Amino acid sequence: MEYKTIEDLGNLSGKVVMLRADLNVPMDENFHVTNNARIVRTVPTIKLLKSKGAKVVVVSHFGRPEGKGDMKNSLSHIVKDLEKALGLKVVFVDDCIGEKVETAIKALKDDEVLLLENLRFYNEEKKGDEKFAEELVKPVDVYVSDAFSTAHRAHASMVAAAKLRPAAMGLLMAEEVNALSKGLNDPKRPLMAIVGGSKVSTKLDLLNNLVKKVNKLVISGGMAHTFMKASGIDTVNENNSLVQMDMIETAKEIMKTAEANHCEIILPQDVVVAKEFKPMAEHKTVDLEHIPAEGWSLLDVGEKSIELINRKMDECKTLVWNGPLGVFEMKPFDNATNKVAEHAAELTSDNKLTTVAGGGDTVSALANAGVENKFTYISTAGGAFLEWMEGKELPGVVVLKK
Repeated sequence: MEYKTIEDLGNLSGKVVMLRADLNVPMDENFHVTNNARIVRTVPTIKLLKSKGAKVVVVSHFGRPEGKGDMKNSLSHIVKDLEKALGLKVVFVDDCIGEKVETAIKALKDDEVLLLENLRFYNEEKKGDEKFAEELVKPVDVYVSDAFSTAHRAHASMVAAAKLRPAAMGLLMAEEVNALSKGLNDPKRPLMAIVGGSKVSTKLDLLNNLVKKVNKLVISGGMAHTFMKASGIDTVNENNSLVQMDMIETAKEIMKTAEANHCEIILPQDVVVAKEFKPMAEHKTVDLEHIPAEGWSLLDVGEKSIELINRKMDECKTLVWNGPLGVFEMKPFDNATNKVAEHAAELTSDNKLTTVAGGGDTVSALANAGVENKFTYISTAGGAFLEWMEGKELPGVVVLKK
């Protein structure tokens, strides 16, 4: 691997290791964690560091406090969940720099882990301030990053801190980078990508990168409506779809680039239209030439589209997925996403396809389809996953290169 890992750090016995984690978990109004996935995925790295005799100090961001301390965004709320996941006592300090932290590190016992307060209680964190980073790493010997989901931000704890101490990737970060590299940078081919989203304008960089890298590109969700219009489907309009008329020429340029790079673009062959935007609304499946001009909205794709996508998928060795095919949050408009996800999961279990997926909506959609544990790898990162797919270098990853 071209990045530094924990094994590259040498003897850690007695060393104080700062672990930059992502513990930005969802909570209800009573400060109870509603999904502990990010906590659980941090545990293996903490246990590995502990097994090597290190004193572990965990730091993370949480919420959007904008440089002000408040109980709503305090990491103190996750102490019990972290303790339960680790099976160790977690000592909490209500600051992330200064004497309190230094004192707590000195008092830390072998069977304990230290958790510091929210990094974003300081504006200097998001500014990437070097002096703040110096204060952060002052009491530690080694830096380890497991926060891939924040790797697209050049924050103080992600970049500046990593330059000030011997630094390496944690197990989760290494797993994430390795999986994404196999998915996009060095994949088994043919390579297919499924990209959804409501607007073409929000995923221009992604589409422009993918048409030069993948063999087959499925464009889905609302953004497909613009490409359908650009490819001559005149029944798509601003009354029945999310078409962006000001992006038609851009869509045509992307299709030209795809053709020049021998990338096959796969668009809907039929659509599911509904009378209202609500679950179980009156709906019907229509061919493209029969899309009603108004009074109905495009909310999913039909069986012809599903069959085409799955048939093209059968020809591939790798699938990268970002974005659902329809309005998966409402039944029955999750049908296409579910069926395509199930087919991808089957091919994965038969060792015929490597499947990598990521992005908030995508993770939710795959969970809704019941296949969240059946893909090769599902990234918990949102923005970082997207920027990786866009072909951008992530500051928090680059800084950990050998």
